[in-house]
Amino acid sequence: MERAKLVLETLPDEPFMRILERERGKGRNKYPIRAMWNTHLICMVLNHTGDASMLRELRRNVQLRYMCGYRSLSEVPHPYNYSRFQRTLLKHDQDVNAIFEELVACMYTEFPDFGKEGAADSKNIESFASHENKNKTPDGRRDLDAQWGKKVYHGIGKGGALWEKIVKCFGYKAHLLVESNYELPIHYRVTPANASDVIQGYEMMEELNTPQKRYILDKMDYLTADKAYDSVEFQRMLREKGITPIIDTRKMWRLETEKELPGYPNLYYNENGEVFCYSPIKGTRHCMANDGYEKSRQCLRKKCPAQAYGIHCSEQEHCPVQSVVRIPLKTDERIFTEVDRSSYKWKNLYNARTSVERVNSRLDMQLGFEKHTIRRLEKMKLRLCCALIVMNALALGRYRQNREDLMRSLTKSI
Repeated sequence: MERAKLVLETLPDEPFMRILERERGKGRNKYPIRAMWNTHLICMVLNHTGDASMLRELRRNVQLRYMCGYRSLSEVPHPYNYSRFQRTLLKHDQDVNAIFEELVACMYTEFPDFGKEGAADSKNIESFASHENKNKTPDGRRDLDAQWGKKVYHGIGKGGALWEKIVKCFGYKAHLLVESNYELPIHYRVTPANASDVIQGYEMMEELNTPQKRYILDKMDYLTADKAYDSVEFQRMLREKGITPIIDTRKMWRLETEKELPGYPNLYYNENGEVFCYSPIKGTRHCMANDGYEKSRQCLRKKCPAQAYGIHCSEQEHCPVQSVVRIPLKTDERIFTEVDRSSYKWKNLYNARTSVERVNSRLDMQLGFEKHTIRRLEKMKLRLCCALIVMNALALGRYRQNREDLMRSLTKSI
């Protein structure tokens, strides 16, 4: 109850309520609009998986009714009244999204250093409805917007054997852009499950490139993502916007493990961004030391390990690499980035990508997306938007209460 009250007090939803009240006009106000809207949000705060269980709770819990805005038991809507209100919300999806954007703007204003590190990822949302078949007559049981999606995972086992895992999902996919340090969503999209992650990520970044949302891109220094976003075009677009990509690489080299570095006959690199030198006589391989990034030349710097670590190399006099090696990023834009992939800094930044996974876990466990009865794409978009509104409103309310320790939790109150 304390969390529900905090969400309602923090929401900047007064303009939206006035829009709905003007639309109703002088019609019958037996079921108050503000109370119905509060019910829609509190349903997720209290972890109700369906509307019917929430309405039963309202009829039982007097305190909850007063908090939502129902003055008497007769004002609690029936399921069909509540369904009509939800159809009204679908017509005002842009107004609901404006509440989410207002919360994001408040967090950028009030939270210190908010938005410097971002993370992108997608989440499958399974649909439990029937899929499309030869029968074209609408029956209310099929989800005609959902699609089959597939993810393929590859790896090498302990014995060196190759393994492959295929995960299929019939439903939708939520594409999220999250602030890594605070683990809070700042942008989202919903598509059928067969949509490409990198294409949606590209379009999401372009949606932020507007005068109203440009402040998000201007403040972001890094964007972390998994190998599903590994694309030269996507990384190039991020660099044009002043964002350093921290994106894992797909294993695309089928027949070779190393490639020769152009201009250096004894230097080779692999898909992990490691650069190796081979001694001219014995052919011994050594990993080159990282020496930072040279912004004026857009080059990564690599240094001889003997010079970097102060060790003795018997073939140093015969080695053609006697000084710092500069590797232009255009040599291979997938592998060579401003932050060296083989450096500790890259690994630390990439570890922040797990912030998206924790947001996905909250959507499943606390906000009801693991088990739901939602059909149609427009309803899924509205549901996800309201869930992210609850998440951000609760975090913003906690911050204003000086309870930063509870900002990420959707269940704790004390």
